[in-house]
Amino acid sequence: MSLLKPYHRNFRGFIEGPNSGYSMKAYIIDKEYAKSPEHFVRAFLLIQDDLKRLFEYVEPSDDSKATYSYRIHELLMRTCIEIEANFKAILNENIYIPQKDRFNNDIYNIGVYKKINVTHHLSSYQVSLPIWNGASKIFEPFKNWSVGGSLSWYQAYNESKHNRQELFKKANLENLLNAVTALLILLSSQFCDEDFSPASRTLGVSGYDYHEMSPALGDYFRISFPSDWTDAEAYEFDWAALKNAADRFDQIDFNAIP
Repeated sequence: MSLLKPYHRNFRGFIEGPNSGYSMKAYIIDKEYAKSPEHFVRAFLLIQDDLKRLFEYVEPSDDSKATYSYRIHELLMRTCIEIEANFKAILNENIYIPQKDRFNNDIYNIGVYKKINVTHHLSSYQVSLPIWNGASKIFEPFKNWSVGGSLSWYQAYNESKHNRQELFKKANLENLLNAVTALLILLSSQFCDEDFSPASRTLGVSGYDYHEMSPALGDYFRISFPSDWTDAEAYEFDWAALKNAADRFDQIDFNAIP
């Protein structure tokens, strides 16, 4: 049976039906759907702007993947902090009671964040950087989670943060791009391509596109959304009828996910 209400901060597949074209995205801009989503998007757009400036000095190419610098290190740190902020927001706006460490602090780590792959299908997303010069322009930063593996770029972030003197080289362009595309995927899995801009909405012309995949939030990368939602995982509702209900959103119980 499909889902008759959207979850907080969870954009997912939609079963086609009457008014589904409108309903599959309209709930995203509801004030109750997510807390301060525009600030999460703005943080990403600032990181994307800094990445563009970096590309004025480092060519986005296969030959540059191992390039490392203080600027790349700084941008990797900022990006992964934003990734962690998005993970926590998803957990906290749904149902999650964190475990405690020996100092009675809440435990949030990558093992906890991996639960979100079950509900958001992060490992099924693909992102393309069209200006990339070479064969490696498709990024799947969460793919290893689908086979029980770890995220090497996230490990590089932690290692270069805690032991920069010895592991500075791990803050390289390849790991940075995996982190930036991971942040883009996380935002897309919550808000699709909505940037919460105050500008008026316009209809784009479809059917004529030079690049593969769909335009991504921020109009710099391209993105392929998951196509592996089962009917039981997909949404199926008429938002025009649901949007005035007091209990129009549901919550994911992340404590029930191993």
